[in-house]
Order: sequence, then structure tokens, then C-alpha cells
Amino acid sequence: MRRPQRSVPSPHDPNGPTAPGILPAELNRFVGRENELVRLAQLLEESRLVTVVGVGGVGKTRCAARIAALLEKRYCDGVRMAELSAVHDPELLEHALVDALGLTDHTGRPPRTALVEHLADRRLLLVIDGFEHLADACAGLVRELLRRAPHLRVLAAGRLPLELDGEVTFPLPPMTDEDAMLLFAERAVAVRPDFRLTDENRSTTRELCRRLDGIPLALELAAGRLRALSTAQVLQRLDDRFRLLTGSSRSAPARHQTLRTAIGWSHELCAPEQRLLWARLSVFAGQFDLEAVEYICSGTDLPAESVLDVLSGLLAQSVVLREDSAHGTRYRMLDTVREYGAEWLAATDDTDRLRRRHRDWFLGLATWCELDWFSPRQREVAARAESELPNLRRAMECSLESPGEAHLAQYLAGALWFLWVGCGRLSEGRHWLDHVLEEDTPYDSSRLKALWVLGYVAVLQGDPVGAVSALQECRDEAERAGDPTALAYAVHRTGCLALVTDDMARAQELLDEALRRYRELGELNSNVLMAQIELAMTIGFQGDLDGAAAICEEVREICEDHGERWALSYALYVLAFAALQRGRPERARELLGQSLAISHTFHDLLGSVLTLELLALITAVEGDPAEAAVLQGAADRIWPSVGLPLFGSAHYGQPRVRCEELARRELGDDRYEAGLRAGGQLDPDTAVARALASGPAGRREAPGRLPGTLPGPGKTLRPATSRTSGRGGPERW
Repeated sequence: MRRPQRSVPSPHDPNGPTAPGILPAELNRFVGRENELVRLAQLLEESRLVTVVGVGGVGKTRCAARIAALLEKRYCDGVRMAELSAVHDPELLEHALVDALGLTDHTGRPPRTALVEHLADRRLLLVIDGFEHLADACAGLVRELLRRAPHLRVLAAGRLPLELDGEVTFPLPPMTDEDAMLLFAERAVAVRPDFRLTDENRSTTRELCRRLDGIPLALELAAGRLRALSTAQVLQRLDDRFRLLTGSSRSAPARHQTLRTAIGWSHELCAPEQRLLWARLSVFAGQFDLEAVEYICSGTDLPAESVLDVLSGLLAQSVVLREDSAHGTRYRMLDTVREYGAEWLAATDDTDRLRRRHRDWFLGLATWCELDWFSPRQREVAARAESELPNLRRAMECSLESPGEAHLAQYLAGALWFLWVGCGRLSEGRHWLDHVLEEDTPYDSSRLKALWVLGYVAVLQGDPVGAVSALQECRDEAERAGDPTALAYAVHRTGCLALVTDDMARAQELLDEALRRYRELGELNSNVLMAQIELAMTIGFQGDLDGAAAICEEVREICEDHGERWALSYALYVLAFAALQRGRPERARELLGQSLAISHTFHDLLGSVLTLELLALITAVEGDPAEAAVLQGAADRIWPSVGLPLFGSAHYGQPRVRCEELARRELGDDRYEAGLRAGGQLDPDTAVARALASGPAGRREAPGRLPGTLPGPGKTLRPATSRTSGRGGPERW
């Protein structure tokens, strides 16, 4: 006769806390994860099997236990938890679940039979944690229990899914910056009761949490180091994070005693080819795609055709994370996981070879991006280059660190001119160009290109001394080496320098010469179009509005034929300038709206801020001096991220001066300065949205309007009286 089985005790049964399977009591406060807990609750409502997956130390166990405790009242037969990390023999798996459920059965029946009979009619949530090393056996058992117990729900937590029909996988991400800082501060107080987040340590703490990838285990281990170190000292020592981050609580699972052990637990679960790919993936920085992995990481020991399957295995084990973006599926590794792989790669003495393969791939990518910039795919090229920037940086670093290969870094820094100039990265571009040109290399095409690109960046930053130095060197050496292409670009950018320093006669001469050289070379790309636009600016500033407009209309046609958008934004700016000078502010606003939308899409701060300056003048002319002041204030905030405001040029600064005159006259100094301050509080995105929404019809609905600054009823701001210039057109503002 079978003995009666005892029922599952309630988690709040006074006799139950020490029994196996009872949810563990929280020894410290659970921090953050509100969004994740809400999502897990929804999934458990919809699905009978939910598996929380993630890298070691990311908090799977704690989240699973937390949501189980929060939801226990939904299950009339309670919640039970089976911790399986200490079970090494698959044959003991069923016994472990019997213990977790608190069953007593002295018959000779197989434990699986007892489990099935016990759960058959119960409404219970079973939490299974740490099953990775028993994945196959665990999957078979869970499948049978779910089939035979229709009211059972299972919440599993591990580094890979069970891969069962009906399973919903929930990848647990690292903590957000805010949650990570809260957790770090909470745990820091436990070892240093006087610890508080302050203005002095907040930025250091944020950087520390970011460097630790928001992994709760790493954050808790780092907080433990505050017994002896300051936050800044912990941050400084993170380069050897696996040695630093030890000393977990004695109550923590063995696999979590140190960060190295936590990551190593995942490593031990990987097949040999997965470990090999893990090590090779460590050469990437940031995101990467499948094509790059297949080229860089494949070899005789890992054929390219098998890379996808091996990568899928690492994805399943949460070693690699998948991120879908506008330009396709991308992958990444947390820094902590990458560093562990880098140690294994170094142990195989294969680091240098893999870094060169990585460098070669991204040299090719940069070449393709530069060529494809002048095409309808320009926006996609910008997004791709932005997403690959960490890898492009690493490729330049590799070339600089490899003897005799600095010229490759110069080639890469020059090829990325469109990223530095067209995508709002002038400061970073200047850093890399200065850096790569410090190396003593021959004056080949790579060095010459890096020189004229450096000159171009310096011009836009308002640094004429740096620009003259680089461009004159490029021009002299190009003539000596007989490089007509580099010479044409050096002449062009020297003309651009003359333009922004108000030497219009010299600018026109040099830009005409550059365009002649481009025609002789058969060169047509975004740079050539910019030379035409800059020539249009030169003659437009000298009063020839018809000539300037004609050139930019021609550029607009070429842009439409080739799908070019970036240069088009500057052509539209010149056309808007001409329209405003001719007394057509409505047309000028329309053109500037198109220009601003394009430049903002590319994150081109220079194009955006020039457009904002001209829009401010149009706004003043149309009768809203308060809004004009706000737009000028917004431009003031952006200029420091670009360089010298308005290049220090009287011609580029003329709309600014005229706008201020009009606005101050109507508002008075106090209200004008208040408008500037209000605009200075707008971030670039908000400022652009406000500018695009403004105009006679939509201005009062623009976001973030400063209250009480509109003119009174019936009061409008009139443009200055138009006087006919000697050229037969309206005098310029």
C-alpha cells in the first residue's frame, strides 16, 4: 500500500523555511528591474514555460526568485524552487526535483512517476535554476511534466534555453545605468555605511558601472572592494577586473564567488569550437555582423560554413547577444565576456594574427563606405560607419601599434573623412588625423590624403593655423610626388580656408582652380559638389546672388541624379540665403527646413547650426523676435561642439548680427538675453524640432516655447526698409 504523500508546504509555513524547494529569503534589498519583472509576469500569464537566459552574474536567479515570490498568490498550490547547479549526475535530476517539491515516497516507484502523479492536478509554479550542465536531461523531464500536469507552469533560469515546444525565452539584459548605480550604492553602504552618491563621485560611479556592463555580480563585487579602495581606485584597477573582483559573500553560490568563476562556468559548458570562436570574437569592439565573423574568425579549424552554427550556440548560451538594428542583425559581447575570451586568445598565441585580420576587414569596409557615400545609400553608409566606429578605432590602433603599418592607419583616417565631416565627428576626426600623422611615413597617397582631410577638419573647426600647416605640406609634397589628386584636394581646401576667413577674391581663385583640376581628373563626388557650393557662397557673399543660385541649382540636379543628400543640404542653404536676400523669407524658410532635416539626419552639427542661425534671422524678419532669440541661443549651445562660432567670419556672421539688431530693438536687452538663455537650455534634437515646427503658421505650437515672450496683440516686427542696391536687387540684410 502506497504511503500518503505530504502536501507542498506554503512558503510562509513556519516549519518550511529550511525545507528544500522553499524560495530563498532575500538577505539584502532587491534593486531595480521593474520593467523586466513586469514583462516576466506577462509571459508567465501567457505561457507555461518561460526561460530566463543571460550571461553569468547578470541576475537570472535573483530575478526568477523575485518574480516567483511576487506571483505566489496566483498559484493555489504554491511556488517551489529547484536549485540544480550542485547536481552533476543527470540520474539524480529527478531526485532533486522530488526534494524540491517536498515529496516523501518510500515505494519502489521511479521518482519521475512520483513527480508526475504529484503534479498531475496541482496549480503550481516550479522554478528551476542552474540547469545548464544538465540541459538535455532537464529538457526531457520538463517536457513530460508539462504534458502530464496541465496546470503546472515552469520558470527556468539558465545560460541557455531548454529548446522545448511552447517555451518562451526571456533574455535578461544587464542593468540600466540608473539601476546599476542604485545597486552599487546600495551594496556599497553595506561595507561603508558613510557611502553616498554625490556630485563628486557620481560621474566616476556611472563610468564604473558602465565598464562593468551593468552586471549585478560584478557591481556587487566591486562594491565589496570599497572596504579598502575609493570608487576612483576601483575604476583605475578595472583593466585587471578578474583579479580585482573577487571576494563574494560566503552565502553566494560557488559559481558566483568570483567574476572569473562566473564567466568560466559558461566557458566550461561550451563545446571546443564554441570556445575557439569565443576567443576569436574578442578582437571585435562593440557590435559586429555575421559576414565579419565569417571572414575574421574562420580557418582550417573553424570553416566559414560552420561559423553560423557555432555562433548560434554562443547566442543560445548568452555568451553573445543579438541586437536588431535598422541596418540588419548585429551581435555583441559584454566587455567582461570579451576580456575573458581575450585571455584565452592570448593563451593560444593567436592575438596578433586575429587583430590583423580584423584590421584588414575594416580597412575594406571603410573603402567601401567612402565610395558608397556618393550614392542613394548615403544614409545607410552613415549608419553603418557609426555602428562600426568602435571597430574602426580598433583597426587604427592596430595599425599604429604594428611596426611598418602606420600608413594603413593614415589611409583609414583619411578614408573616413565623410564620418568626421558629414556625420558630426570633427573633434574625433581631428584627434585621429593628428595622431596618425605623428608617425614618420613616406609621402604616399595615404599620408597626403590624411593631410588634406586634416586641413579640411581644421578649416571647419575655425583653426586657420592648423589648416594652413596641413594643406601647405600636402600641396608641396603632392607637387613633388606628382600626385594630381592630392594636389586638387589641397587647392580646394585652401580655397575653403580663404572663404571662411573672408578673403573672397583668393577663395574664388582657388576654388575655380580646384574645380578645373577635378574636371581634368574626371573626379565627381561629394567633395567636388562641396567645392561648387563653396564657390557659390564666395560669389554670393560678393553680391552675385544669381550666379550663386545658378551654381547651386546645378548641384541640386546632380544630387538628385546620384541620390546625394549631404551636399544637397548645403546647396539648399545657399539657395535659402539667396531667397532671403531677394526679399522672399517664406521661400527661404522652406529651403532651410529641407536643409535642416537632412543635416540633422546625418548628425552634421555644422550644417545644422548654420541653418539655425539663418532661420533665426528669418524668424526675426517675419515678426517674432522672441523666437529668433531662442533659436540664436540654441545655436550658441551647439557651436562649442563644432569649433569657432561662425568661423569668426564677418560674412557668415552677418545674419547673426542683423538678427540680434532686429530682436534687441523690439525686445530690449533683458528679454533678448532671456530668449538666448532659454535657447541655450535646448538640446540639439529639441532645438531642431522647434526650428522645423516654427514659422508664421506653426510657431505657437513649437515645443518648449518660453512663455510670455511673444509680441503683444497687433505688434509685429517689420524687416528693415529695402533699399535697392547698385546691382538692381534688394540690399542684403
